[in-house]
Amino acid sequence: MRTAALLLFALLAALPGWTAEDVFAPANRFAWCIVPFDKAKRTPEQRAAMLAQLGIKGLAYDWRAEHIPTFDAEIAACKAHGISITAWWFPRSLDASAKTILATLEKHGVKTQLWVTGGGAPTKTPEEQQQRVANEAARIKPIAEAATAIGCRVALYNHGAWFGEPDNQIAIIEALKTQGVTNVGIVYNQHHGHGQVKEFAALLERMNPHLYALNLNGMFPDGDKVGKKIPPIAQGPLDAELLRIIRASGWRGPIGLLNHTDEDAEERLRDNQEGLDWLLAQIDGKVSLPKPVPRSWKP
Repeated sequence: MRTAALLLFALLAALPGWTAEDVFAPANRFAWCIVPFDKAKRTPEQRAAMLAQLGIKGLAYDWRAEHIPTFDAEIAACKAHGISITAWWFPRSLDASAKTILATLEKHGVKTQLWVTGGGAPTKTPEEQQQRVANEAARIKPIAEAATAIGCRVALYNHGAWFGEPDNQIAIIEALKTQGVTNVGIVYNQHHGHGQVKEFAALLERMNPHLYALNLNGMFPDGDKVGKKIPPIAQGPLDAELLRIIRASGWRGPIGLLNHTDEDAEERLRDNQEGLDWLLAQIDGKVSLPKPVPRSWKP
């Protein structure tokens, strides 16, 4: 009994001393990529119950065509379990599915972020760059206007290619502002930013005024090139420094924990929660405990 009590004390002492202002506090975390990406193929009710059990209070909702009939059920289940809809994956244009999403959100009174991505090869001249920015601003503008009409915002989602460069996204946002569109920002994904790690601090400083959400990931040097694109948090050698940069930046928006693998979503979320808490305890100089062993990943 004494040994167990001492171990419990050590575990409690190792946890970060959360404050309401801490960007990594549990209340500021949400789950991402746990709908199509889930070995257990949970229903809306099972998913919301799982998040509630984990103490995760937000869901960024990703979907496929098969999930459209359960949009209403997803929102109802989240409301029943006290889960907020932090964001909703959104098409690249106002197609039929986009209009269904807008109608569903409006019907349920959900005010959230609409995450929109894009692509494109690198531009070769200043003129081509200027035209690309103008074209992308024109593409995003009607989505942003539709979002405004129902009290939502749009976040540009980095997914590689030209559109995935934060500076290009900032240029699009600034172009939209000149047209009176002010509800567009950025959601930054570390798992799509392996090539940007060395300049992350400078990028975060530039993104800061526009950043609506930030999705964490375990990060290895060139992880996307060496088969380590999406490990759990705390397994990557770059993780601690990236967390320090985020905390020091002063940015205080919502923090995403993702699955985005074929593993069980609950197991990966647990791995990310435990890894994040353990790593923050090391950064804060708390009691040293062994690094958590992931359930959902092997080196």
